[in-house]
Amino acid sequence: MIKMDKSLVVFQDKKIRRIWQDKGWFFSIVDIIAVLTDSSIPRRYWSDLKIKLKEEGFELYEKIVQLKLPSTDGKEYETDCANTETLFRIIQSIPSPKAEPFKIWLAKVGYERVQEIENPELAQERMKALYEQKGYSKQWIDKRLRGIAVRQDLTDEWKKRGVNKQENFSILTAEISKASFGMSPAEYKRFKGLKKENLRDHMTDLELIFTMLGEASTAEIERVKNPTSFPEHKKVSRQGGKVAKKARFELENRTKRPIMSKENYLDEPEKKKRKKIPEK
Repeated sequence: MIKMDKSLVVFQDKKIRRIWQDKGWFFSIVDIIAVLTDSSIPRRYWSDLKIKLKEEGFELYEKIVQLKLPSTDGKEYETDCANTETLFRIIQSIPSPKAEPFKIWLAKVGYERVQEIENPELAQERMKALYEQKGYSKQWIDKRLRGIAVRQDLTDEWKKRGVNKQENFSILTAEISKASFGMSPAEYKRFKGLKKENLRDHMTDLELIFTMLGEASTAEIERVKNPTSFPEHKKVSRQGGKVAKKARFELENRTKRPIMSKENYLDEPEKKKRKKIPEK
């Protein structure tokens, strides 16, 4: 099963952040205001709208929740969020020709998640369709989806043993990556010329395979050794990564070709743009 606790959705080419919480989607209110109003300062618009809603008797403190969502700088911040029901009420107070089509869209994306809970394969099919639209091959997509399942299995093993924070997941993932490829995920992204993109969406078939091997090996060692402290988890992560490293070296020795590739799947305009503007 593919879990999609946090994700972006798109309405008329505009991105909206959302998070699955307490059996329902919660959406970033500022993102929705930006979509409906085309305001250059949606936070100010939302600040003024909150005053108006309060004057109308709408109990915001009972309906609005602050949840951590990723920002453009890659970090997560507390963000005003609301579920579908509350958003319908907020949208009524925003004069916009996009309001009605947005309501239809909002109801649809909420319903899709309910369907995915009842039938998890639908989430995979939607993800496949998204990657196909981006031009990825069927073989690559199959590996990417398998990699997601392997990753989920690993994080489940970590959670069973008390590792729950995202920052700790990142530390352990970096240990696996450094052992497997000699680079942390951040270093790997720089190697590929990426910025905020998802690294795995820009890996080749073989890079995905060895990433899976490192994470699957780590999950298996976790089950056998049952580490209880964070330093022990780090040690296990390095051991899992070394399994992938050994297999990678074996293939590279036989083919005389490196597995790590600077190839990425950025579109051509973005590739040209980044060549002209070197990173600082």
